[in-house]
Amino acid sequence: MRMRFLGSTSEAGACPTLYETDRGTIVVQGLQLTDAEALADLRDVLDGETAVEVPRELITEIARRVLPAPGDGPSNPANAFPSSRGTPSATG
Repeated sequence: MRMRFLGSTSEAGACPTLYETDRGTIVVQGLQLTDAEALADLRDVLDGETAVEVPRELITEIARRVLPAPGDGPSNPANAFPSSRGTPSATG
């Protein structure tokens, strides 16, 4: 799997950061969520999964830059990788 840096709201490349993969998924880099009350609100957490917290502004800014504008087709140059065909596995 290959990833492309999308952006961060942190300085000097620290987390939280978002990446786009060549499988059509988004990877989130951030500090692991450790608050017991917040962890209790998570659903269906599988072995090997964790949760990270990112600012809402990061997600909205990246969405504005990466997602095609209405009327743009799949050839939008903002998308570095083609759309994924199917759902990727966590290990693949």
